Amino acid sequence: MACLMNVASGLGATGRSTKHFTNAARRSSTTSTRRLSTRAARGRSHLVCKASAENINWSREVSTAAIRVGAGVLMVHNGLDKLVDPEGFASFVVEPFLGFLPHQEPLSYVTWTYLAAGAELAGAAGLTLGLLTRVSALSLFSTMGLAVYYHVAQSGLEGFPLAVVENHQYAFEPAALYCLIYFYFLCNGGGKLSVDNALKKDE
Repeated sequence: MACLMNVASGLGATGRSTKHFTNAARRSSTTSTRRLSTRAARGRSHLVCKASAENINWSREVSTAAIRVGAGVLMVHNGLDKLVDPEGFASFVVEPFLGFLPHQEPLSYVTWTYLAAGAELAGAAGLTLGLLTRVSALSLFSTMGLAVYYHVAQSGLEGFPLAVVENHQYAFEPAALYCLIYFYFLCNGGGKLSVDNALKKDE
């Protein structure tokens, strides 16, 4: 009888040992599977990042940055010009040709002159750096849009687009070209080589 009990006890211990071994094997297998999945995910992420970096069109990005910086720097003097004689600019440009702008207190035509100068200086700085590019481009697009209106109101279309004019360019031509450039950056942002993009990466 004692012999039978010892055999039964031995079988029970063997069963428990087998069960313990099976559970340990399962846990080990699960852990290994998780590690492999993590490594695979990291590998895929690395490949995606590498592919994205390789797919950047650097000639386009460099040319976009060059146009952005050029269009920003070339605008600075326009803002400074208005600050030299804001009353004169208000009297000879804003009031006679842009009189539809609100000019009741606290606004005035001189106020609009200062606002235009501020938009051109701050917008030019932002566009050059690629900082708040779309906001900067919007401010510059607005002032140049008014400049186009002013020149058309003053000189008309001058036979655009086929007429050959005395000054070799339409009066509204530079402002219109600026408008097109600023509209591009308003829609597309500053590109990869901009402060905006650098700040986005830091996030």
